[in-house]
Order: sequence, then structure tokens, then C-alpha cells
Amino acid sequence: MKFTTPDCKNCTSRASSLLGCCRGAELEQLSATKSCYAYKKGQLIFHEGGKPSGLYCINSGKIKISKMGSDGKEQIVRLAKPGDVIGYRALMADSNYSASAVSLEDAVVCFIPRSQFLELISHNVDFASGLMKLLSNALGEAEERMVQMAYKPVRERLAEALLLLQKTYQQREGEDNFTISISREDLASIVGTAKETTIRLLSDFKDEQVITTKGSSITILDQEKLYKIGHLYD
Repeated sequence: MKFTTPDCKNCTSRASSLLGCCRGAELEQLSATKSCYAYKKGQLIFHEGGKPSGLYCINSGKIKISKMGSDGKEQIVRLAKPGDVIGYRALMADSNYSASAVSLEDAVVCFIPRSQFLELISHNVDFASGLMKLLSNALGEAEERMVQMAYKPVRERLAEALLLLQKTYQQREGEDNFTISISREDLASIVGTAKETTIRLLSDFKDEQVITTKGSSITILDQEKLYKIGHLYD
């Protein structure tokens, strides 16, 4: 996969990124010290149990963060988009990765060495503050997910998973009929159920004219109805 190495100063994703608070000399230093890699769909970026040596920032493409259960089944715990940083929790805790990162489609990801990451924390208050906010939000999302997995039926969890995909990857707010291409295995891993159950429930949603499908693509036709399904027992 050929690509042009992204320039931090002119990166279109920087405004929505943790690195958006970096300016002038910091951006020049980032561009000089970082590495950039192109990943094919399904390629591993970092693996569960590995030791972090830097921070990853997504320039383009969609990324899944997943864990393997004791039964060998994958559970997707987070979705990431351009501008997002990944791997920061293990880096800050100086611990091994608790999950793996894999590209859902062809992607370009920048790697910032640990030394540069720690320098930004030490010298850029906005960066350090933004990092704390990311950690806080991640904790809140993890708590919410635990409640969903424990108490919500699969049908409601699937509706919420589709809305999460829309929230994460919709390029323009208010865009009609959001469409995303995702394998049924990956969708099942977000919901925390079997692939066969996911396919059956998608067929039900299709019959109810909430969504339509074509191959691996899913289009949301009725966001309001999908929201009501996802919050039926709230």
C-alpha cells in the first residue's frame, strides 16, 4: 500500500485529535521523530500482551480494539477513527497491552516514540489535560458497556452497536442513511453474541425497515426507531 507520509502540521485529522493542542516547534518535532505505517485490512497494529514503546495516532482508516476471551472468542471493546490515539493507557501505566488493535480497512497510522510522548506530557499542559480527559471518558464508556452486557438483551445491544458505528464513523452530522461496511463477525464481536444471532437480528431489523443491507454493507434507514429499540429497557 503506497502512501505519502502525513505531515503533522497539515494533517486534516489533527483538529479532532489529542495532538490538536500541539503547535509550532512541537509539530515540527513530532514530524521529525514519528514513523508512519500503512496497514492492510485485517493487519495487526499491536497485540494483547505486548509491551508498548510509543503512541499510535490514526491518520486514515478504521481500527478495532479487541480482547480474546478465555473461550477464544473475540470481543471488540472500542472502535477508533482518524484523529484518535490508541495504546495510551498501557503506555501511561507502563504495562502490557490489555487488548489488540487491528485495521478494519486499509489504514495509515503514525507512531510517536515513548520519549516524545512523555515530553509532551511534561511540557504541554493542554496535552496532559486532554490525555486525562481521554482516560476518564474511556473509564466511563467501559462502565456503561459492562452494564449493557450484563442487563440488555442481544436485540437492544445490536441496535446500540449500530448507533455506535454511526456515531464513530459518520463523516457529516445529520447525514441521511448512514452506511458502513462491516463483517458480521466483527459486528457480533461488538455486540458480544454469536454471528448467527447477529445475522438473524439484522434480518428482523431489515423486515422492520430499520436498516437495509447489501453484502457486508449496512445502511441505517430509521435512526429514531433504532434508538428506541436500543433503549427499550432504560
